[in-house]
Amino acid sequence: MSVTHSAILASVVAERLLAVADDIGHILIRGAFSSNIKERRDCSTAVFDAKGRLLAQADHMPIHIGSLMWGVRALLARAPTFAPGDAWVMNDPYLAGGTHLPDISVITPVFVEGEAAFFVGNIAHHADVGGPTPGSVSGRSPDIFSEGIRIPPIRIARNGEVDDDLVHLLSANTRGATERALDLKTQVGANARGAALVADIAADHGLAALTAACDTLIAATETRLRSAIAALPDGTTHALRHLDDDGAGSDPVPLAVAATIAGDRLALDFAGSGAEAKGAVNLSRSSLEATVAYAIKACLDPTLPANQGLFDAVSIAVPDGTIVSPRPPAAVAARAVTSNRLAGAIFDALRPALSPERRMAASNDSTSLVVLKGEDFVFPESMGGGAGAFADEDGMDGVHVHTVNSTNLPIEALEAAYPLRCRTYALGPDTGGAGRQRGGLGLVREIVALRDGTALTVRSDGHVFAAPGADGGGDSATTRITLVRADGGTRELASKCTATLNAGDAVRIETLGGGGYGPPAERSLTALAADLADGHITEPAARRAYGSARVDAALAYASPVSTAER
Repeated sequence: MSVTHSAILASVVAERLLAVADDIGHILIRGAFSSNIKERRDCSTAVFDAKGRLLAQADHMPIHIGSLMWGVRALLARAPTFAPGDAWVMNDPYLAGGTHLPDISVITPVFVEGEAAFFVGNIAHHADVGGPTPGSVSGRSPDIFSEGIRIPPIRIARNGEVDDDLVHLLSANTRGATERALDLKTQVGANARGAALVADIAADHGLAALTAACDTLIAATETRLRSAIAALPDGTTHALRHLDDDGAGSDPVPLAVAATIAGDRLALDFAGSGAEAKGAVNLSRSSLEATVAYAIKACLDPTLPANQGLFDAVSIAVPDGTIVSPRPPAAVAARAVTSNRLAGAIFDALRPALSPERRMAASNDSTSLVVLKGEDFVFPESMGGGAGAFADEDGMDGVHVHTVNSTNLPIEALEAAYPLRCRTYALGPDTGGAGRQRGGLGLVREIVALRDGTALTVRSDGHVFAAPGADGGGDSATTRITLVRADGGTRELASKCTATLNAGDAVRIETLGGGGYGPPAERSLTALAADLADGHITEPAARRAYGSARVDAALAYASPVSTAER
């Protein structure tokens, strides 16, 4: 086969495998029963080769892909032989490469010419997997045993038939057992379709040619990434970010990264990061690798295919027994806040090496998640915030960022499915950092309980540390979560806590925005006037950030009289 033919075939195969991952995701999302999967799309899908190398992933949750990849590795170690019609389920971060226990993976071998030549996988966040706290995501969990049911790699289907006894066992250990069981079966079914599609690709090209094409596309991705690294100046840069606490009430926890560029090699060293947390903000190794792969792709070349080549081109040094490499049985339920903040630190470390037009201020780099639980429901939702501003563009408002890429649940879906009411859903004024380019705005969401005894779990961060601006830009606001009683009384809540709501009580979440980019004095009067007119910034805050003279000029610029005079 000629080099040109090989490259063309690899390109065709890459697109077809990506289409398979997309199809698995579409089936999973459309067939799911829980709003967390079907509405918020808190799930991911991927295709792997027989060695467990990532070949393609759909554009869902970056943090999940490390878990699927490590899950295939764990499966290969646990069960080196498979049979057609098998499917395996797992979630444990120490026994199966999981990210945290609510993220349950189903992995299915694909048989070609009598051998397990590929794997398809999906992972979905289940609203609850047991444990003492509804939602199974408490930031205060002391160890993995307090976070729900642990699932090592276990066969959930044989000869294409789901093991109902196992599904019953797993779902009986959760709140909302019927929903858990139905979603697990949907995961198995989605993979079965994906396995058939991969087998079709192999039938079209032949196993040998398909395997060679997969080798080519992985090597091409690594080559492209190394070329992007080689274009950067050599040297070592450092970044330091902090979590509010370790989930158990500690002082702020450092997340440190040193990025060393030498030719076409990039090394990331996380020495200096905090000790293993007593609470649940530890980051499993699979989540760490996924965070690194995401950050490198986003900063250096967002068009790179998401496959094993992303992982092969970067070396990672991480000391064991730290928050980014915990030892069992350390708790990991709240790992998303650490993953996002660490991604922000990697962005910070790489920023000096990037050209100005590719630089970005810090985003909200957090996920404020609340879980509301009643007698017959469990409702989890993570809230987005503001994205950081770029050198030539304002940050996006009200979005999830980095490794958590879910959507915000529509009010209509929320109120139709649960005994809850959304009283406020808006962008938060004054939450984005000031600058030549303004940081994106955070979100305001106020949810009212309609029944007594509604349990609330809060797992958040960014209450202490704002998103820092870049190159003279201002910092964002910080997150606030408030318990609003039916009689009007209020109490600000800690970032990791529990509470009980009665009918008429509400939880109000105000998330942080993104950092600003460039000196505020350089923001155009047109943009400042638009911010004031749209309510993105209040006049008092604008005067503090931009100066009264510029605010007066912006207001005059926007007035009908001044427009007519011009």
